[in-house]
Amino acid sequence: MTLLITVFAAVIVTVTWYNRKDDSMQLGLLCFLYWGASLMWFVDAIAEYIELHDAYFTPAPADMLNDSFLGLSAVALGLVIWLVRLLITDPKGSVRRALRK
Repeated sequence: MTLLITVFAAVIVTVTWYNRKDDSMQLGLLCFLYWGASLMWFVDAIAEYIELHDAYFTPAPADMLNDSFLGLSAVALGLVIWLVRLLITDPKGSVRRALRK
């Protein structure tokens, strides 16, 4: 589930990044974060398949729930990193204007 969730997030952000009008939102960083996480989970899935063989395809419901929480946590962490970077660089000057008021 972790691989599936991060791949979906990576594909959605990549499509959004590809169809952008300008690069002020810095979606490239988010693409790299999610594709990196997807690659990490893919390698983990291969290693787990080598260890478990056919049992890999029949996980327990508790394991699927834990993997789902882990995948959502990875996506949320990527969003937090992206938002902090966006707030620090402040490409549109919104934070600066808000702080000056």
